Amino acid sequence: MPALERVPRLRSVETIFVQDRARGRLLVLRDTERIASGSVVLPAELAAVVARLDGVRTAAQVAAEATRATGHPVDAALVQQLVAELDEASMLDTPRFRALRRSVIRAFTSAAVRPAAHAGGAYHDDPAKLVRYIEDECFARAPAASPPRGRMVGLCSPHMDLWRAAVGYGHAYRALRDGLDERVDTFILLGTSHAPMRRAFAVCAKRFDTPLGGLEPDGEAIAQLQADSGFDLREDEYLHRGEHSLEFQAVFLRHVLGQGPRAAAARIVPILCGLGEALVARRDPAHVPEVETFVAALRALVERRAGRVLVVAGADLAHVGPRFGDARALDGRGRELLGARDRESIDLAVGRDAPGFFRQVAADLDTRRVCGLGPLYTLLRALPQGRGEALHYDQCVDPEEGSIVSHASLGYYAD
Repeated sequence: MPALERVPRLRSVETIFVQDRARGRLLVLRDTERIASGSVVLPAELAAVVARLDGVRTAAQVAAEATRATGHPVDAALVQQLVAELDEASMLDTPRFRALRRSVIRAFTSAAVRPAAHAGGAYHDDPAKLVRYIEDECFARAPAASPPRGRMVGLCSPHMDLWRAAVGYGHAYRALRDGLDERVDTFILLGTSHAPMRRAFAVCAKRFDTPLGGLEPDGEAIAQLQADSGFDLREDEYLHRGEHSLEFQAVFLRHVLGQGPRAAAARIVPILCGLGEALVARRDPAHVPEVETFVAALRALVERRAGRVLVVAGADLAHVGPRFGDARALDGRGRELLGARDRESIDLAVGRDAPGFFRQVAADLDTRRVCGLGPLYTLLRALPQGRGEALHYDQCVDPEEGSIVSHASLGYYAD
C-alpha cells in the first residue's frame, strides 16, 4: 500500500486496555460481531494509530498525526504493516472482510440452532460441572426470601461471565425458581447487543442450545411481533450468533426448568434491544416510532398471555476504569459515588419509572457506560403490572488494574 493511499476504516470493534505483567499496558481489539476468529492484542502506544484508521486519512497522514499526538516517531511503514495485520485479522472494513461476513451470516441464517458460543469459556461446558457450579457457587450464596416474595413476572439479571457474577446470578435465578408460576410457558429474553445494530430490536427465531439442553423459540409469538412491528425484526438476527447477554440467561433458565415436561413445553422469545435512534441521540424512546411500535407490540403480547409470560432482562450497569479508556481506576470515594449513582438507576427501575430510568442513565452514558439500558428499559415498558424489588448489587473489580463492571439483580412480582 503506497503511503499516500487512504487506509481502510477500522470496523466498529470493541477496544479495551489491559495490564499485562510481562508486556505492560496493551490494547485489545475484540470483534463483537464475532466474524473475526479471535482478538488482536497490540502495544497500547499504537492506540493513536488505530484511532486514526477512518478510511479518510492516508498512511502518511496517520503516521504524522500519531507522531504529533504521542510525541514518539511513527512512520508510514509502521502504519502500513499494522493495516496489513488488522486486515488479515478481519478488523478492517475491506472487501476481504465483507466477503467473510456475508459467508458467516449466510451460515447462521440457514441454521436451525443457535449454538452455545461461550460454553467452555464463560461457563462450564460439561453439564454435571455446570449444574454443580450453579447450585454450589450461585444459588447456595443467595438465601431464599422469608416470607416468599410471591409470583414473579419479570427479572433483571447480570450478563457477565458466570465466574465473576456468580452471586448476582444466584440472587436473580434463585428468586426466579422460588417465584416461578407453574402456568408460565413463555419466556421473553431481552439482551444487550455488544455489536452495533441497524434496527432498534432484533429477534432470533432459532433454538438456543445450552449444555443442559435446548430452548425452543416461540414461533407464534415471534410471528405476531413481526406482524405488529412494521420493520424486519430479523434483519440483525445474526448478531445473536455470538452475543453472550442472552446466552447466559438461557443457561440459567434451562437449569431452573429442569429436565422434565416443563422444559419441553417452555418457549422463548430472544430479543436484542438496541433502541436505535433513541440511544444514539439520547432521545426519549417513546418518541421514536420504531421503538414505540415494537414496545407496544411486546406489551400486547404480554397482556394477551397474562399469567403465562415472564420477562427477563440480561443487563449489566457501569463499565469504568482503565480497561474502558478512563485515565485511572476509581479510588474508594469514587466507588462510593459510583454505587450511589447506580442505586439511583436501580431505584428508578424498581419503581418502574421507564422514562426517568432512561433519562438518568442516558445522562452519563458516555462515562458510566451502562450497557443494560436497552433491555432494562424495554422490560419496564413491557410489564403491565408488577412491584419491583432490588435483590442484589455488586461491583466486580479487576484485581490487576481496578476497572469495574457493576450489576444488579431485580425482581418484579405480581401485585
